[in-house]
Amino acid sequence: MSDKTRDQSLAVLRWLVEAGADEAVSEAPINRFAQPSSSPLPSASAFAQRATADKSRTAPVAKPDVKAPSTAQTVSLSTAPGAARALAQSCTTLAELKTALTNFDGCELKRHATNTVFADGDPSGRIMLIGEAPGRDEDIQGLPFVGRAGKLLDRMLAEIGLDRRKVYVTNVLNWRPPQNREPSPEEAAACLPFLHRHVELADPKLMILLGAVSVRHVLGLNEGITRLRGKWHFYQSITLNRSIPVMPTLHPAFLLRQPAAKRLAWRDLLAVAEKLSELGLA
Repeated sequence: MSDKTRDQSLAVLRWLVEAGADEAVSEAPINRFAQPSSSPLPSASAFAQRATADKSRTAPVAKPDVKAPSTAQTVSLSTAPGAARALAQSCTTLAELKTALTNFDGCELKRHATNTVFADGDPSGRIMLIGEAPGRDEDIQGLPFVGRAGKLLDRMLAEIGLDRRKVYVTNVLNWRPPQNREPSPEEAAACLPFLHRHVELADPKLMILLGAVSVRHVLGLNEGITRLRGKWHFYQSITLNRSIPVMPTLHPAFLLRQPAAKRLAWRDLLAVAEKLSELGLA
């Protein structure tokens, strides 16, 4: 072997070791370019024996006649939005919706989450806040807005005379996306039927949307939150046969990163306080 060939071979070996290929597959070298040795074909009887064995393995096993669970108790569904919508619409109370959502396995996000985060607070207060998705603390405790952003939200509500325990808080997504990433369209589509039914069953008189993701999925608006915030919009509910006033505002997590934006959120809260007085909710 010439020096040049040896150097090239050593360079290849170094590259393989750096790539992690530092173990041999077998102690004995294998010539993979050699012609495979011919082997006799199996006899007809061998084929017959194999077919009989395969048939016995794949034969259906009789199952006892078990009554299928009700729609609200179904544990696993397809990720198709239509299936999620049928399950959500079958629920007639918030308790049923929570049970259905907890048992729903049609969203990939649930596979990575610790808990299903449904809602918190009092729906009879008729004030509904919708955030984006659970964070780490929410995923652990199974409740929305319990981390740093939640503590800030509590203080924001208190400034306009609202008690966190007397409003109703939920999220667009009910499971935390891994590393707080943006959910895929399929993941969001599996959650939205439950959110829409959630609004119908909670029957709020006023909604506050926290952040751009909430605005996009609830109102279908793709503009930036800084352009949409501070202006009243309306959520049209066919089931409730009325429109619900909606105030988009900045997410508390954003305010923690950009404290100077709190003055904008304060203006939004003052508008909310005025609307609450008009609606008799103050």
